[in-house]
Amino acid sequence: MQGSKNYQEKLFLNFQLSDRVPKDNFYRRLKELLDLSFVRKQTIAYYGKEGQKSIDPEVFFKLMLIGYVENLNSDRKIVENASMRMDMLYFIGYDVDEVLPWHSTISRTRKLYGEELFLAVFRKVLSLCIDKGMVNGRRQAVDSAYVKANASMDSIIRNEIMDDSKNFMNELSDNEEVETHNSKAKHSKTGKVNKDWTSPSDPDARLSKKGSKQSELNYTAQVSVDTDSHVICGAMADFADKRDAQSLSKIVDQTSESLSKRGIPLQEVLADTNYSSGDALRYLEGKNIGAYIPSFGPYKPTREGFTYYPVGDYYMCSQGKMLPFKKISSRKDNFRKVYWSSKAECKNCPCKTTCIGVAGFKTLEDTTDKQYYDRMHERTTSIKGKQMKTLRSATIEPVLATLLCFVGMRKVYTKGIELANKHVLMAATAYNIKKLLRFNNANSIAAIAKFTATELINVFIQSHILLLRLLKQFSSTKSRVSILPDYCCFESQIF
Repeated sequence: MQGSKNYQEKLFLNFQLSDRVPKDNFYRRLKELLDLSFVRKQTIAYYGKEGQKSIDPEVFFKLMLIGYVENLNSDRKIVENASMRMDMLYFIGYDVDEVLPWHSTISRTRKLYGEELFLAVFRKVLSLCIDKGMVNGRRQAVDSAYVKANASMDSIIRNEIMDDSKNFMNELSDNEEVETHNSKAKHSKTGKVNKDWTSPSDPDARLSKKGSKQSELNYTAQVSVDTDSHVICGAMADFADKRDAQSLSKIVDQTSESLSKRGIPLQEVLADTNYSSGDALRYLEGKNIGAYIPSFGPYKPTREGFTYYPVGDYYMCSQGKMLPFKKISSRKDNFRKVYWSSKAECKNCPCKTTCIGVAGFKTLEDTTDKQYYDRMHERTTSIKGKQMKTLRSATIEPVLATLLCFVGMRKVYTKGIELANKHVLMAATAYNIKKLLRFNNANSIAAIAKFTATELINVFIQSHILLLRLLKQFSSTKSRVSILPDYCCFESQIF
């Protein structure tokens, strides 16, 4: 017989939220694992003694985490989703009949709290990852990604107009034709640069582009990732018109401080060519941090036809003529050492036409930081350096893709560099939370537990017999080829 369900709301209901949320639910597990009660103590200074009560700081951060975990880009959407999900209500500590905070309260609270509080929450989650044994921390891969600013390219104006906005507004109101003319001139301008153009809606956003794409208003997210576990150990936002090399010291300092609080020393940094600069390499050596950063294009490890002699600081050409160091020149804060030969020595040189052309002498220039570039070039071109390049790509690129596509970091919906930094920190925190709840430190134990004691003993004995055979017959190439696969087979059964 066909059933029929008639729904009638009950006036009284015996209901307990904790009974309805499954034990293995994501937010239930997160509630049991993550204690954010410390933020209440750290936010006391933001409030007075009288007036209406604010949103609970712990509830605020939990709602923020829900937004990034669920890839929600709107405070209104966060509140709507949380109000309809029993597991989210249980996570933030609200019952089904309680009204959640108004979405504008989240926006105001985000602006109220300082960046240091968001960093403290990030470090709290990172410490949980460390406690679980997920983080080695000693080798970090660093890279960046553009985060789209909450500003339109149509809004940018010239800086001189920005500097005298009052007169500009008067002109717009007095003569409508001026507005039309300025608008056309603005849009017809190609190759806009930050020194000439600014967005009045978000002055901290910077014009930038990737490859052949069109320029956009962006921020830059700098991320440092542990190469062993892909856990994010450092995250921050910076201005998009800065070179990555200019941001390296900031992200490394933040990462090093976060790890040192748990007794983990940062020993190696892997990065791409954009992080190569004299200042960056000098900073890393000063911190005793080993690095693998390929040198940028203009750097030349050797000069064809010329040999450099550090003792005496001079170059010698293939014809035995000396090019001594003469002076240091400056080009936009880029200091270079200049070497040149004498006209008398080059006058009758057989290589004159191909070496110096119509000039009377040969000139060579090197950066004053050449010694740092040379040492880095030696490391990156070694066998280990090539391995580190592959490791860097395999580590950082999937993490950035996840942050941009699945944790809501692609665009910041607030204004200003401070709020952009909070945005990047919370996205990185949500990413680490997902990894933390997926991590099972019993995986290796479970892999061994499937064997009985007798099976483990047999595997142990057989593997060591093969090792003895391998050592005995190591001189034979044929033996190495035949025995190694067998040994690896036994090894794989254990690990």
